[in-house]
Amino acid sequence: MPIHQISIMTHSILQIRRAFGIFFINIAILVSSGSIASEIAFQNNVPLYYYVIIWIIISSLIFGLQFRKFKLVFSSIRQRMKNSTKWPIQIKTINGISWALPFVLIPFFPEFSQYLILLGIGFGNISTFVFMKKFSGLNNKEQLLVGVASLALILPAFMIDSSLFIETQDIAVLLSRLFIAVSYAIGGIYAIYQKD
Repeated sequence: MPIHQISIMTHSILQIRRAFGIFFINIAILVSSGSIASEIAFQNNVPLYYYVIIWIIISSLIFGLQFRKFKLVFSSIRQRMKNSTKWPIQIKTINGISWALPFVLIPFFPEFSQYLILLGIGFGNISTFVFMKKFSGLNNKEQLLVGVASLALILPAFMIDSSLFIETQDIAVLLSRLFIAVSYAIGGIYAIYQKD
């Protein structure tokens, strides 16, 4: 392959990685700010529908204020995701189950919801990383970092939840959501500053 084509491909991969980095960091901001606002609402005993309004407003602010930037980001994300359409059906199924199964289990085990969310994000991102590398030749380390960080934070979340310092379930859930934000922030920062 000519050197200039390799250079263009490398530049394109770095652009897509940076787009994912921006996306991941904004997910981290959304999850952390939404979780904190929801906790404040909970402490003030606001009606349930306020939580939906809170998340819609925060999402609109985060993604709306950067609309032009996110048009390019989502275009880059779609470009990367196109690779998964060529995977064998059984691989797509395994990947889908890795993402979905922990979330499907939440209604059956609501007391473990904070761990199941971390588990779903962990297995989902790691699964996608492995299959992207094997079947599409892409080395999306930022996605691996999000997955590994999510799984690694399950034990601290459990320890905090079962600690004498946490007397209410809502604080434990808030902390586990902040762990999700930390996981995405780690992957996002890596993606933005990684140069190869």
